[in-house]
Amino acid sequence: MTATLALAAACTPEPPPKAPEAAQAPSAPAPAPPSVPEPDPSTATYERAAPPTLQPVVLGDFQPGDPVGEASTGAVKIEDGKITGANGASFVTERVALVSGDDQFAPNQRYADAMMIEPRQQVELRHIVQQTAPGKMPGNAFCGSTADASYLALAKVMDGEDEVVKLIALSGTTLPAAAAQDVKLCASTHYFSKKK
Repeated sequence: MTATLALAAACTPEPPPKAPEAAQAPSAPAPAPPSVPEPDPSTATYERAAPPTLQPVVLGDFQPGDPVGEASTGAVKIEDGKITGANGASFVTERVALVSGDDQFAPNQRYADAMMIEPRQQVELRHIVQQTAPGKMPGNAFCGSTADASYLALAKVMDGEDEVVKLIALSGTTLPAAAAQDVKLCASTHYFSKKK
């Protein structure tokens, strides 16, 4: 009897699974991933990081160290945007690059060779915005009275207790570089100041 009951219980069909109470409403589709925005210069401005400020290689008052410096400027005051000579020569300048002595200012012409400095020495290149020739003898200007200098290159080295400024003047319309075809060396000189 017990076996019959167990068999009857085993044969009893299970109740059918419950039907879902109500069909679920379809959900809204997931939003599309945001696309990468394209810059539109007419509607938005984008700020860019400013280039690093070029620091001066040398500033101060210096005495000429050779006849070229004596004739071209006399004693000089080197400021951030101007170089002024005691003989009336002056140069309003803008710093355009910091290069090394091993760099070339014209094809096969290195700063190190023209300035007699180490190849790894830092050189400050300045573009001359405005210049005035020496007052009494304009022909003594770095590039003479007929060819104005376009660029000045400055390097500072130590000679014992003296700070020595090596300076070259360059003419030409293009930026001094290895491929510059019209850049010419006009003058090479040096100045010194007693270390304080």
